[in-house]
Amino acid sequence: MKYTAVIVAAGSGSRMGLGFNKVYYEAEGHTILERTMRVFLDDPDCAQIVVVTDAADYFAHISWRHPGRVMLAAGGKTRQQSVLNGLHASLCDTVFIHDGARPFLAAEQLADLRTAMETEEAACLMVPCKDTVQRVEDGYIAEALPRESLMAAQTPQAFRTDLIINCLEQAERDGYTGTDDCSAVLRYTDVRIKAVTGSYANIKITTPEDLKEFR
Repeated sequence: MKYTAVIVAAGSGSRMGLGFNKVYYEAEGHTILERTMRVFLDDPDCAQIVVVTDAADYFAHISWRHPGRVMLAAGGKTRQQSVLNGLHASLCDTVFIHDGARPFLAAEQLADLRTAMETEEAACLMVPCKDTVQRVEDGYIAEALPRESLMAAQTPQAFRTDLIINCLEQAERDGYTGTDDCSAVLRYTDVRIKAVTGSYANIKITTPEDLKEFR
C-alpha cells in the first residue's frame, strides 16, 4: 500500500524560545525535521512526502532534495489549515499526517500503522495513559476517569485521503478546530478510527526540556 506522508512543520517555535522554527534545531549534524523525515524516506511504501513549512527556511537548513518524492506546501494560520494545504498536494489515496517535531517514530510503529490501513479507513498511533486522569470543574476534581479505557493520541494519524480532506474542509466551513486530525473525523462521520499501539518514545518536542532527548 502506497501512501503520502504529510509532515506538518510550519510552527514559529515561540514556546521554545529559540527565535526560529524548532524543527530546524540541529544536534550532531541533523535537524529535528531531517530526523522526522528519515523514517519515511527509508520506507519504500511512502511514495510522497509533503513537508508543510516555510520554503526559505527549508532550503536554508535542509540539504536533501529527493526530486519527485519530497515537495513543500505553505503553512496556514492554524495547524488545521496547514494540514489541509499539505493534503491538497497529496497524490496517494492514503495519507499519514505526522508532526514535524516528532522525530522518534520507529519503523516498527510505522509498519503497524500501514498494516491497519490495509483494512481500515482511519487509524491512529496511541499509547495507554500512565497517570490517572481527573476531570476538573471550577478548580476542583469532579470525576476520576477510568484509566483502563484512556489512551493518548500520537502521530502519524492515517486516513483515506478523501475522507480527511472532506472532514477538514467541513470543519473550516463550520469554524470548528479539533484538538487533532482524528477529531474532525469523529465529528463529521461515523467512521471508526483504529487505535494502533504506539511507543512512549515517540514524543513531540514541545519544551526546551524535550531538546535533551534529541541531543
